[in-house]
Amino acid sequence: MANLVMELVNWARTARVAHAHCDVPCGLYHPHAAELAAETVEKMVEKLEGLGPDDGSLAWRNSATRMIAAKEEHAEIVKHEITILWGDYFKPPHLEQWPELHELVWNTLKLAGYNKQNVDMEAAGRLRGEVKKIADIFWESKK
Repeated sequence: MANLVMELVNWARTARVAHAHCDVPCGLYHPHAAELAAETVEKMVEKLEGLGPDDGSLAWRNSATRMIAAKEEHAEIVKHEITILWGDYFKPPHLEQWPELHELVWNTLKLAGYNKQNVDMEAAGRLRGEVKKIADIFWESKK
């Protein structure tokens, strides 16, 4: 029993890392990270397509692996950053002014997931365009 109590005390004292943008709310929001991430996805797809066929070399596989990892990481960043804007910044009055916003965010998140799973230049370009639409609405809402 004493061991259990000591374990609970130690657990309560253990520092934990919390990650959040801001739940105060601070009002500091910006679509730039999502835009940069979408541009990176597009660039990685371009580079992957430029690699040519797999020649079986370690160098080719290393390059492809690193580009795929960067593409997937940045597609996830798009999802994260757009979700923050959607959940923390955009409010009901924004939906009234831009009724297409809900579907735009939904489709952008789905498109980012598709870009994680695929190497598709057309989809990468669409992702960049959809993120820009959200950014444009964001900046218009700040006026």
